[in-house]
Amino acid sequence: MTHTHPNAIRKIVIVGGGSAGWIAAAMLSHYFQRGGCAIELVESEEIGTIGVGESTIPPFLQLLASLGIDEQAFIQATQASFKLGIRFEDWKAEGERYLHPFGAIGGAIGPHEFYQCWLRAKAAGHPSELQDFAPGSVMAEQGKFMLPFKARGTLIGGASYALHVDARLVARFLRDYAEARGVKRTEGIVSDVITHADGSVAKVRMKDGREIEGDLFIDCTGFRSLLIGKTLETPFDDWSDMLLCDRAVVVQTENVGAPHPYTLSKAEAGGWRWRIPLQHRAGNGYVFCSRFVSDDEARATLMGQLEGRPLMEPMFIPFKTGVRQRLWEKNVVAVGLAGGFIEPLESTALHLIYRGVDFLLRFFPDRDFDPALRAEYNRRMVADYEEIRDFIVLHYCKTQRDDTPFWRAVRAAPIPDSLKERMALFEGAGVLREGVDNMFRNPSWQSVMEGMGARPRRYQQLVDTIPYEVIRQTLDQSAPMLAAQVAGLPSHGEFLAKNCPAPPPEAPVAPFRTVA
Repeated sequence: MTHTHPNAIRKIVIVGGGSAGWIAAAMLSHYFQRGGCAIELVESEEIGTIGVGESTIPPFLQLLASLGIDEQAFIQATQASFKLGIRFEDWKAEGERYLHPFGAIGGAIGPHEFYQCWLRAKAAGHPSELQDFAPGSVMAEQGKFMLPFKARGTLIGGASYALHVDARLVARFLRDYAEARGVKRTEGIVSDVITHADGSVAKVRMKDGREIEGDLFIDCTGFRSLLIGKTLETPFDDWSDMLLCDRAVVVQTENVGAPHPYTLSKAEAGGWRWRIPLQHRAGNGYVFCSRFVSDDEARATLMGQLEGRPLMEPMFIPFKTGVRQRLWEKNVVAVGLAGGFIEPLESTALHLIYRGVDFLLRFFPDRDFDPALRAEYNRRMVADYEEIRDFIVLHYCKTQRDDTPFWRAVRAAPIPDSLKERMALFEGAGVLREGVDNMFRNPSWQSVMEGMGARPRRYQQLVDTIPYEVIRQTLDQSAPMLAAQVAGLPSHGEFLAKNCPAPPPEAPVAPFRTVA
């Protein structure tokens, strides 16, 4: 192996498999497939994959495209279904629901943002709801689906989509991809980590005595955080005072009817419950706060509301919400749960893995490990975690519920200053702050704000420069037109069956197991 750079990274060791390890391996092997750096992944079949949520957001499709992976083949291999957004039930108040769709909501009217025009119309008494103009929401409510890029030039073309996936099958698919591009997989359990005099990691020692050296180490050991946490003792910022849930119980079920093209999130007495339909089964879980709900109560709540026959015994997962102060420390980069965790309310876990490796590639070091690169990486990644944290807290802090001790505690929980500033800006005149990389676009913030009852006190004055009649006519015409266009689409189940049917799985497999 030759190196054009005299101080180049010669060996990358990924410790841990699962979704995090194999996404990292796939991305790194794609860039190094012509040589220049050896990549070895160490994992054990004895340690299961944690795939809380089994769901993605639209940028995950960029990962597939960047790796040259055929989307249809990926969908079939991972039992995937399409996801147009998330439906939230009972979050604002019991009996109320709203949708957070992916993609655009309406279109600009003249030079003005749609949302501002809609606010003016609402001030004038217009009867429409914001989601009447969101193609993702209208398709989700009707149970319809079409690839938005195939409907360009129509109102449907503004939608976007993500996938519901089987995390275990994602890891298997990407393992095959990475191994085909030269990644060496080593089976075994890491028993010890050996460091250099400066504290950086030199090698890992396996239970059977084998030692694996490397220049750069990727920590994908999940909640164990073996390298970044246990070995390097990188501080952890605990956010459990703002996000109270600390435990989840999960179970797989048979599908009842065709899979709906959205993730269901239903608020419960002590947290929230999800349902994620794949092509041949559904993932179900209850994320709860152990201060207010016992394991037996959580299990009973989940099992009592299942729509299909359970395919496994329910399993419990403890977690702590927060993030390492630095996700890149010395020569270790933490990816996935090893670096941080935010409850899967907006399905950001897989995306944060992708982002973590993407930023590493942008700021890829040599063996000097330039502190400036490390600092910028950490700044960008922590900003992503903080923006997601703020977005998740928004779902809780605007609730009107006070019917259980959990929801009363939620209402009393602290709110990050950054979110307070965002809400104050929005509630004034509907203005939104831009994030570092705009993890969530304006329609996402607008949808959740509206859904949770936070509406601006006024619209921006500049909207008065356009005649109100133009706005009213646009709204009156576009909502029925969108509904009619969607009505003519195939159902989500029909679309899957015709375009990307997945073969029935060999046997039901738990999405994750308890990790030591």
